[in-house]
Amino acid sequence: MNNTFNAQRFGFLFRKTLLERPVQLIGAPGLIFALVGIIYFICKSIIGFGPAQNISFIWGLAGGGCFYASFMFNYFSSNAMGSSFLTLPVSALEKWICAVLVAGIFYPLLFLIFFRTIDVGFVAWYHHGLDQGNPMYKRLYDDVFLFSLTGRIAIKVYSLFLLLSGVALIGALYFNKVSFLKTAIAFCLVMVAIFGLNWLMAKLMFGQINDAAPFNHVSVPMGKEEGSIELPKNWYKVSFVTLDWIIPVIFWTLTYIRLREKEF
Repeated sequence: MNNTFNAQRFGFLFRKTLLERPVQLIGAPGLIFALVGIIYFICKSIIGFGPAQNISFIWGLAGGGCFYASFMFNYFSSNAMGSSFLTLPVSALEKWICAVLVAGIFYPLLFLIFFRTIDVGFVAWYHHGLDQGNPMYKRLYDDVFLFSLTGRIAIKVYSLFLLLSGVALIGALYFNKVSFLKTAIAFCLVMVAIFGLNWLMAKLMFGQINDAAPFNHVSVPMGKEEGSIELPKNWYKVSFVTLDWIIPVIFWTLTYIRLREKEF
């Protein structure tokens, strides 16, 4: 039998993973989706459809996906569960692929189906409630439309989901107890350090500055106006691909490496 990957053995692991913790791995999406629906409804009622769609999509996919991914390796919250997980007669690759499928494919697919369903429902409800005799009917109708799952905002959220989920997965392997909270604190501290160092370097190089975004731009005052120093177009593309896609993939890959280290 192949010690690296065996389809039948992996199938048993995948089924075991879902069935042994149904409240966490199956019930958690229901709770997250219910919260997303509430956020959508409240934001729609207060600030309008566009912001409601954006906010609920970001929190549901990136935030909810990160929280859900933290469950995948929370076996190590106790020594008994951690030892049992590490001694399962399956390879590290199979355990890693199982986590990738559940946290990286199963959850986002469920979320996209759910989000599209409520989005269609709310938009149709709004359109149906409009008065067709209103002179502004056409404009009001066209002002509210379905959220684009392939638009610029959605693409950014997909990359954010990959990053935060990868961070949550590897954090669960480094922090045994209360891993989600500890990982969130560590990630925030790293982000603050990066932005702080970037601001300090920009300040040293340009003197007075109004804004500085890492690997993006620096805004400097020019009398009563404001100028922006940006990366060259080619370097911006490299920065975009690296930050949005390569680094998240690195985190997911490091999860596999850390899992192998734990088994030795």
